[in-house]
Amino acid sequence: MSLIVQKYGGSSVADKEKVFNVAKRIVETYKNGNSVVVVVSAQGDTTDDLIEKAAEISKHPSKREMDMLLSTGEQISISLLAMAIHELGYPAVSLTGWQVGMETDSQYSKSRIKRVEASRIKKELDHNNIVVVAGFQGINKYEDITTLGRGGSDTSAVALAAALHADLCEIYTDVDGVYTADPRIVKNAKKMDEVSFDEMLELASLGAGVLHNRSVEMSRKYNVKMCVRNSMNDHEGTIVKEGKKMERMVVKGVAHDLDVARIALVNIEDEPGAAFKVFSLMAKHNVDVDIILQSIGRENKKDISFTVKKSSLDVAKKILEENQDLLGYDEVKVREDVAKVSIVGAGMVNNPGVAAKMFEALYDAGINIHMISTSEIKVSVLISSANVEKAVNAIHDKFELGK
Repeated sequence: MSLIVQKYGGSSVADKEKVFNVAKRIVETYKNGNSVVVVVSAQGDTTDDLIEKAAEISKHPSKREMDMLLSTGEQISISLLAMAIHELGYPAVSLTGWQVGMETDSQYSKSRIKRVEASRIKKELDHNNIVVVAGFQGINKYEDITTLGRGGSDTSAVALAAALHADLCEIYTDVDGVYTADPRIVKNAKKMDEVSFDEMLELASLGAGVLHNRSVEMSRKYNVKMCVRNSMNDHEGTIVKEGKKMERMVVKGVAHDLDVARIALVNIEDEPGAAFKVFSLMAKHNVDVDIILQSIGRENKKDISFTVKKSSLDVAKKILEENQDLLGYDEVKVREDVAKVSIVGAGMVNNPGVAAKMFEALYDAGINIHMISTSEIKVSVLISSANVEKAVNAIHDKFELGK
Protein backbone atom coordinates (compact mmCIF):
# COMPACT_ATOMS: atom_id res chain seq x y z
CA MET A 1 0.00 0.00 0.00
CA SER A 2 1.31 3.45 -0.97
CA LEU A 3 0.92 6.77 0.81
CA ILE A 4 0.00 9.52 -1.65
CA VAL A 5 -0.23 13.24 -0.91
CA GLN A 6 -2.40 15.20 -3.34
CA LYS A 7 -2.68 18.98 -3.63
CA TYR A 8 -5.55 20.80 -5.33
CA GLY A 9 -5.48 24.51 -6.14
CA GLY A 10 -8.31 26.97 -5.69
CA SER A 11 -9.56 26.71 -9.29
CA SER A 12 -9.92 22.92 -8.87
CA VAL A 13 -12.45 23.34 -6.02
CA ALA A 14 -14.07 26.62 -7.14
CA ASP A 15 -17.69 25.38 -7.11
CA LYS A 16 -19.92 22.44 -6.16
CA GLU A 17 -19.30 20.52 -9.39
CA LYS A 18 -15.52 20.88 -9.11
CA VAL A 19 -15.52 19.91 -5.42
CA PHE A 20 -17.29 16.66 -6.27
CA ASN A 21 -14.95 16.09 -9.23
CA VAL A 22 -11.97 16.34 -6.86
CA ALA A 23 -13.72 14.17 -4.26
CA LYS A 24 -14.27 11.42 -6.87
CA ARG A 25 -10.61 11.55 -7.89
CA ILE A 26 -9.50 11.28 -4.26
CA VAL A 27 -11.89 8.37 -3.63
CA GLU A 28 -10.57 6.58 -6.74
CA THR A 29 -7.02 6.83 -5.37
CA TYR A 30 -8.24 5.58 -1.98
CA LYS A 31 -10.17 2.66 -3.55
CA ASN A 32 -6.96 1.54 -5.27
CA GLY A 33 -5.60 0.66 -1.83
CA ASN A 34 -3.66 3.84 -1.06
CA SER A 35 -3.54 5.97 2.06
CA VAL A 36 -4.42 9.51 0.97
CA VAL A 37 -3.59 12.93 2.41
CA VAL A 38 -5.08 15.88 0.51
CA VAL A 39 -3.94 19.51 0.71
CA VAL A 40 -6.41 22.13 -0.55
CA SER A 41 -6.26 25.84 -1.33
CA ALA A 42 -9.05 28.36 -0.81
CA GLN A 43 -11.87 28.18 -3.36
CA GLY A 44 -11.61 30.32 -6.50
CA ASP A 45 -11.36 34.02 -5.63
CA THR A 46 -11.98 33.56 -1.89
CA THR A 47 -8.58 34.91 -0.85
CA ASP A 48 -9.00 38.03 -3.01
CA ASP A 49 -12.49 38.55 -1.57
CA LEU A 50 -11.12 38.35 1.97
CA ILE A 51 -8.39 40.87 1.14
CA GLU A 52 -11.09 43.24 -0.15
CA LYS A 53 -13.08 42.80 3.06
CA ALA A 54 -10.00 43.73 5.08
CA ALA A 55 -9.46 46.82 2.92
CA GLU A 56 -12.99 47.97 3.74
CA ILE A 57 -12.06 48.03 7.44
CA SER A 58 -8.42 49.12 7.42
CA LYS A 59 -5.95 50.61 4.95
CA HIS A 60 -3.05 49.06 6.84
CA PRO A 61 -4.28 45.95 8.71
CA SER A 62 -1.79 44.10 10.89
CA LYS A 63 -0.17 41.11 9.23
CA ARG A 64 -1.13 38.91 12.16
CA GLU A 65 -4.81 39.69 11.71
CA MET A 66 -4.53 39.25 7.93
CA ASP A 67 -3.15 35.75 8.49
CA MET A 68 -6.04 35.01 10.86
CA LEU A 69 -8.48 36.21 8.18
CA LEU A 70 -6.92 34.57 5.12
CA SER A 71 -6.56 31.18 6.82
CA THR A 72 -10.36 30.89 6.89
CA GLY A 73 -10.45 30.45 3.11
CA GLU A 74 -8.76 27.06 3.31
CA GLN A 75 -10.98 26.02 6.23
CA ILE A 76 -14.02 26.44 3.98
CA SER A 77 -12.42 24.31 1.25
CA ILE A 78 -11.36 21.42 3.46
CA SER A 79 -14.70 21.11 5.25
CA LEU A 80 -16.68 21.16 1.99
CA LEU A 81 -14.36 18.63 0.38
CA ALA A 82 -14.57 16.30 3.41
CA MET A 83 -18.39 16.56 3.22
CA ALA A 84 -18.30 15.65 -0.49
CA ILE A 85 -16.17 12.58 0.26
CA HIS A 86 -18.69 11.59 2.98
CA GLU A 87 -21.49 11.95 0.42
CA LEU A 88 -19.66 9.46 -1.81
CA GLY A 89 -19.66 7.00 1.09
CA TYR A 90 -16.02 7.19 2.23
CA PRO A 91 -14.37 8.26 5.50
CA ALA A 92 -12.65 11.64 5.63
CA VAL A 93 -11.58 14.18 8.23
CA SER A 94 -10.60 17.81 7.64
CA LEU A 95 -7.74 19.38 9.62
CA THR A 96 -6.29 22.89 9.74
CA GLY A 97 -2.58 23.64 9.50
CA TRP A 98 -2.19 23.95 13.26
CA GLN A 99 -4.08 20.69 13.87
CA VAL A 100 -1.56 18.76 11.76
CA GLY A 101 1.40 20.36 13.55
CA MET A 102 2.62 22.60 10.73
CA GLU A 103 5.07 24.64 12.81
CA THR A 104 6.43 27.84 11.24
CA ASP A 105 8.51 30.87 12.10
CA SER A 106 6.79 34.16 12.96
CA GLN A 107 7.04 36.09 9.69
CA TYR A 108 3.35 36.77 9.25
CA SER A 109 2.14 36.56 5.63
CA LYS A 110 5.31 34.80 4.44
CA SER A 111 6.19 32.25 7.10
CA ARG A 112 8.64 29.40 6.59
CA ILE A 113 7.93 25.87 7.78
CA LYS A 114 10.25 24.77 10.59
CA ARG A 115 8.91 21.26 11.20
CA VAL A 116 5.80 19.10 10.85
CA GLU A 117 4.65 17.23 13.94
CA ALA A 118 2.54 14.70 12.02
CA SER A 119 1.21 12.43 14.80
CA ARG A 120 -2.41 13.55 14.32
CA ILE A 121 -2.33 12.73 10.60
CA LYS A 122 -0.74 9.33 11.27
CA LYS A 123 -3.47 8.54 13.79
CA GLU A 124 -6.19 9.44 11.29
CA LEU A 125 -4.51 7.37 8.57
CA ASP A 126 -4.34 4.41 10.99
CA HIS A 127 -8.13 4.75 11.28
CA ASN A 128 -8.33 4.52 7.46
CA ASN A 129 -9.50 8.11 7.07
CA ILE A 130 -8.78 10.26 4.03
CA VAL A 131 -7.13 13.29 5.62
CA VAL A 132 -7.98 16.68 4.09
CA VAL A 133 -5.55 19.41 5.19
CA ALA A 134 -5.72 23.20 4.84
CA GLY A 135 -2.78 24.36 2.75
CA PHE A 136 -0.96 27.69 2.99
CA GLN A 137 -1.10 27.88 6.80
CA GLY A 138 0.62 26.86 10.02
CA ILE A 139 1.17 27.95 13.60
CA ASN A 140 4.09 29.74 15.24
CA LYS A 141 5.66 29.50 18.71
CA TYR A 142 3.15 32.05 20.04
CA GLU A 143 0.30 29.74 18.91
CA ASP A 144 -0.74 32.30 16.31
CA ILE A 145 -1.98 31.20 12.89
CA THR A 146 0.48 32.05 10.13
CA THR A 147 0.31 31.88 6.33
CA LEU A 148 3.10 30.77 4.03
CA GLY A 149 2.79 33.33 1.25
CA ARG A 150 2.86 32.73 -2.49
CA GLY A 151 2.86 29.03 -3.43
CA GLY A 152 2.05 28.14 0.16
CA SER A 153 -0.24 25.19 -0.56
CA ASP A 154 2.35 23.54 -2.82
CA THR A 155 4.88 23.98 -0.03
CA SER A 156 2.44 22.55 2.56
CA ALA A 157 1.90 19.46 0.41
CA VAL A 158 5.60 18.80 -0.08
CA ALA A 159 6.32 19.35 3.63
CA LEU A 160 3.65 16.80 4.57
CA ALA A 161 4.94 14.34 1.95
CA ALA A 162 8.44 14.68 3.40
CA ALA A 163 7.29 14.31 7.03
CA LEU A 164 5.15 11.26 6.21
CA HIS A 165 7.72 9.70 3.85
CA ALA A 166 5.04 9.59 1.16
CA ASP A 167 5.59 7.54 -1.98
CA LEU A 168 4.35 10.35 -4.22
CA CYS A 169 3.22 13.99 -4.01
CA GLU A 170 0.74 14.86 -6.77
CA ILE A 171 0.24 18.56 -7.52
CA TYR A 172 -3.06 19.05 -9.37
CA THR A 173 -3.45 22.24 -11.41
CA ASP A 174 -5.38 23.46 -14.46
CA VAL A 175 -2.68 22.31 -16.94
CA ASP A 176 -1.56 18.83 -18.00
CA GLY A 177 1.97 19.15 -16.61
CA VAL A 178 5.21 21.05 -17.17
CA TYR A 179 5.69 22.25 -20.75
CA THR A 180 8.74 23.15 -22.83
CA ALA A 181 7.33 26.71 -22.87
CA ASP A 182 4.13 28.50 -21.91
CA PRO A 183 1.50 26.81 -24.13
CA ARG A 184 -0.52 30.02 -24.14
CA ILE A 185 2.10 31.74 -26.30
CA VAL A 186 3.90 28.79 -27.95
CA LYS A 187 1.39 26.71 -29.90
CA ASN A 188 3.66 23.67 -30.32
CA ALA A 189 4.90 23.61 -26.71
CA LYS A 190 5.27 20.01 -25.60
CA LYS A 191 4.45 18.48 -22.23
CA MET A 192 7.51 16.89 -20.63
CA ASP A 193 7.17 13.38 -19.23
CA GLU A 194 9.80 14.07 -16.58
CA VAL A 195 12.08 16.84 -15.39
CA SER A 196 14.83 16.91 -12.75
CA PHE A 197 14.57 18.85 -9.49
CA ASP A 198 17.36 21.20 -10.61
CA GLU A 199 15.71 21.91 -13.96
CA MET A 200 12.29 22.41 -12.36
CA LEU A 201 13.74 24.73 -9.73
CA GLU A 202 15.28 26.90 -12.44
CA LEU A 203 12.09 26.88 -14.53
CA ALA A 204 9.99 27.78 -11.46
CA SER A 205 12.40 30.56 -10.44
CA LEU A 206 12.53 31.94 -13.99
CA GLY A 207 8.81 32.41 -14.49
CA ALA A 208 7.24 29.01 -15.23
CA GLY A 209 4.17 29.29 -12.99
CA VAL A 210 3.21 25.61 -12.65
CA LEU A 211 5.11 25.06 -9.38
CA HIS A 212 6.45 27.52 -6.86
CA ASN A 213 10.22 27.38 -6.38
CA ARG A 214 9.90 26.98 -2.58
CA SER A 215 8.04 23.70 -3.02
CA VAL A 216 10.63 22.46 -5.54
CA GLU A 217 13.49 23.39 -3.19
CA MET A 218 11.85 21.36 -0.42
CA SER A 219 11.19 18.43 -2.76
CA ARG A 220 14.85 18.33 -3.76
CA LYS A 221 16.06 18.64 -0.17
CA TYR A 222 13.95 15.70 1.05
CA ASN A 223 13.88 13.80 -2.27
CA VAL A 224 10.08 13.89 -2.52
CA LYS A 225 8.94 12.49 -5.87
CA MET A 226 6.38 14.88 -7.40
CA CYS A 227 3.94 14.69 -10.27
CA VAL A 228 2.22 17.72 -11.84
CA ARG A 229 -1.19 16.73 -13.24
CA ASN A 230 -4.45 18.25 -14.49
CA SER A 231 -7.37 17.95 -12.04
CA MET A 232 -9.86 17.85 -14.92
CA ASN A 233 -8.53 14.80 -16.82
CA ASP A 234 -6.60 11.55 -16.38
CA HIS A 235 -3.46 12.44 -18.36
CA GLU A 236 -0.17 11.19 -16.94
CA GLY A 237 1.34 14.57 -16.09
CA THR A 238 5.02 15.40 -15.53
CA ILE A 239 7.21 13.61 -12.98
CA VAL A 240 9.67 15.80 -11.05
CA LYS A 241 12.41 13.72 -9.45
CA GLU A 242 16.13 13.27 -8.80
CA GLY A 243 17.86 13.61 -12.17
CA LYS A 244 20.88 11.28 -12.05
CA LYS A 245 19.34 8.51 -14.16
CA MET A 246 17.26 10.72 -16.42
CA GLU A 247 17.94 11.32 -20.09
CA ARG A 248 19.83 14.57 -20.47
CA MET A 249 18.33 16.81 -23.13
CA VAL A 250 20.60 19.75 -23.85
CA VAL A 251 17.78 22.29 -23.42
CA LYS A 252 14.64 21.20 -21.60
CA GLY A 253 12.48 24.30 -21.70
CA VAL A 254 12.10 28.05 -22.24
CA ALA A 255 10.74 30.27 -19.46
CA HIS A 256 9.82 33.94 -19.43
CA ASP A 257 9.19 36.45 -16.67
CA LEU A 258 7.48 39.82 -17.10
CA ASP A 259 7.77 40.75 -13.41
CA VAL A 260 11.16 42.39 -13.94
CA ALA A 261 12.59 45.90 -13.75
CA ARG A 262 16.13 47.07 -14.48
CA ILE A 263 17.99 49.57 -12.32
CA ALA A 264 21.21 51.22 -13.50
CA LEU A 265 23.54 53.23 -11.29
CA VAL A 266 25.44 55.57 -13.61
CA ASN A 267 29.00 56.69 -12.85
CA ILE A 268 29.42 54.99 -9.50
CA GLU A 269 32.88 55.18 -7.92
CA ASP A 270 35.24 52.52 -9.40
CA GLU A 271 36.81 51.40 -6.15
CA PRO A 272 36.90 48.26 -3.96
CA GLY A 273 33.65 47.75 -2.06
CA ALA A 274 31.41 49.74 -4.41
CA ALA A 275 29.33 46.71 -5.42
CA PHE A 276 29.28 45.46 -1.83
CA LYS A 277 27.75 48.76 -0.64
CA VAL A 278 24.97 48.55 -3.25
CA PHE A 279 24.00 44.93 -2.77
CA SER A 280 24.39 44.84 1.01
CA LEU A 281 21.79 47.64 1.12
CA MET A 282 19.49 45.58 -1.11
CA ALA A 283 19.95 42.51 1.10
CA LYS A 284 19.36 44.50 4.29
CA HIS A 285 15.94 45.55 2.97
CA ASN A 286 15.07 42.07 1.59
CA VAL A 287 15.21 43.14 -2.05
CA ASP A 288 16.04 40.13 -4.23
CA VAL A 289 18.48 40.94 -7.02
CA ASP A 290 18.82 38.78 -10.12
CA ILE A 291 20.92 39.62 -13.19
CA ILE A 292 23.89 41.91 -12.46
CA LEU A 293 26.07 43.69 -15.01
CA GLN A 294 29.09 45.89 -14.23
CA SER A 295 30.80 47.94 -16.92
CA ILE A 296 34.53 48.37 -17.39
CA GLY A 297 35.79 51.32 -15.32
CA ARG A 298 36.65 54.60 -17.01
CA GLU A 299 38.08 57.72 -15.34
CA ASN A 300 37.53 56.08 -11.92
CA LYS A 301 33.82 55.60 -12.68
CA LYS A 302 31.70 52.60 -13.76
CA ASP A 303 28.05 51.65 -14.20
CA ILE A 304 26.28 48.87 -12.29
CA SER A 305 22.98 47.50 -13.60
CA PHE A 306 20.79 44.86 -11.98
CA THR A 307 17.25 43.52 -12.10
CA VAL A 308 14.62 43.27 -9.36
CA LYS A 309 10.97 42.26 -9.25
CA LYS A 310 8.62 45.11 -10.10
CA SER A 311 7.03 44.79 -6.65
CA SER A 312 10.44 45.65 -5.13
CA LEU A 313 11.26 48.52 -7.49
CA ASP A 314 9.92 51.41 -5.39
CA VAL A 315 11.70 50.15 -2.27
CA ALA A 316 14.98 49.62 -4.14
CA LYS A 317 14.86 53.05 -5.79
CA LYS A 318 14.07 54.77 -2.48
CA ILE A 319 17.01 53.02 -0.75
CA LEU A 320 19.42 54.00 -3.52
CA GLU A 321 18.27 57.63 -3.60
CA GLU A 322 18.55 57.94 0.19
CA ASN A 323 22.12 56.59 0.02
CA GLN A 324 23.41 58.48 -3.02
CA ASP A 325 26.21 60.17 -1.05
CA LEU A 326 27.33 56.84 0.43
CA LEU A 327 27.32 55.06 -2.94
CA GLY A 328 28.74 57.95 -4.95
CA TYR A 329 26.82 57.64 -8.23
CA ASP A 330 25.57 60.39 -10.57
CA GLU A 331 22.14 59.05 -11.59
CA VAL A 332 19.67 56.19 -11.15
CA LYS A 333 18.02 54.96 -14.35
CA VAL A 334 15.00 52.63 -14.24
CA ARG A 335 13.36 50.59 -17.00
CA GLU A 336 10.15 48.66 -16.46
CA ASP A 337 9.51 47.72 -20.12
CA VAL A 338 11.82 44.71 -19.89
CA ALA A 339 11.42 40.95 -19.48
CA LYS A 340 13.62 37.96 -18.78
CA VAL A 341 13.73 34.98 -21.14
CA SER A 342 15.68 31.87 -20.15
CA ILE A 343 16.62 28.43 -21.41
CA VAL A 344 17.07 25.57 -18.92
CA GLY A 345 18.64 22.15 -19.27
CA ALA A 346 20.91 19.97 -17.15
CA GLY A 347 22.67 18.81 -20.33
CA MET A 348 23.89 22.31 -21.18
CA VAL A 349 26.97 22.06 -18.99
CA ASN A 350 28.58 19.51 -21.34
CA ASN A 351 27.44 21.14 -24.58
CA PRO A 352 29.38 24.24 -25.66
CA GLY A 353 27.63 26.59 -28.02
CA VAL A 354 24.19 26.46 -26.43
CA ALA A 355 24.26 30.15 -25.49
CA ALA A 356 25.46 31.08 -28.98
CA LYS A 357 22.52 29.17 -30.48
CA MET A 358 20.10 31.07 -28.23
CA PHE A 359 21.67 34.40 -29.19
CA GLU A 360 21.48 33.41 -32.88
CA ALA A 361 17.73 32.78 -32.51
CA LEU A 362 17.27 36.25 -31.03
CA TYR A 363 19.47 37.82 -33.73
CA ASP A 364 17.45 36.12 -36.48
CA ALA A 365 14.27 37.50 -34.86
CA GLY A 366 15.76 41.01 -34.71
CA ILE A 367 15.68 41.15 -30.89
CA ASN A 368 18.29 43.12 -28.95
CA ILE A 369 19.77 41.73 -25.70
CA HIS A 370 20.22 44.16 -22.78
CA MET A 371 21.79 41.86 -20.17
CA ILE A 372 22.96 38.22 -19.94
CA SER A 373 23.26 35.81 -17.01
CA THR A 374 24.47 32.20 -17.16
CA SER A 375 24.90 29.16 -14.92
CA GLU A 376 25.61 25.47 -15.50
CA ILE A 377 21.99 24.72 -16.41
CA LYS A 378 20.51 28.04 -17.57
CA VAL A 379 21.09 31.07 -19.76
CA SER A 380 18.95 34.16 -19.13
CA VAL A 381 18.69 37.34 -21.18
CA LEU A 382 16.98 40.63 -20.52
CA ILE A 383 15.07 41.99 -23.52
CA SER A 384 12.28 44.44 -24.27
CA SER A 385 8.97 43.17 -22.87
CA ALA A 386 7.32 43.89 -26.23
CA ASN A 387 9.42 41.11 -27.78
CA VAL A 388 8.72 38.31 -25.27
CA GLU A 389 6.31 36.25 -27.34
CA LYS A 390 8.49 36.51 -30.45
CA ALA A 391 11.63 35.64 -28.47
CA VAL A 392 10.18 32.59 -26.71
CA ASN A 393 8.83 31.20 -30.00
CA ALA A 394 12.12 31.83 -31.83
CA ILE A 395 14.19 30.09 -29.15
CA HIS A 396 11.70 27.21 -28.86
CA ASP A 397 11.90 26.66 -32.61
CA LYS A 398 15.69 27.00 -32.75
CA PHE A 399 16.16 24.18 -30.23
CA GLU A 400 13.33 22.15 -31.83
CA LEU A 401 11.62 21.64 -28.47
CA GLY A 402 8.24 21.03 -30.07
CA LYS A 403 9.41 17.86 -31.83
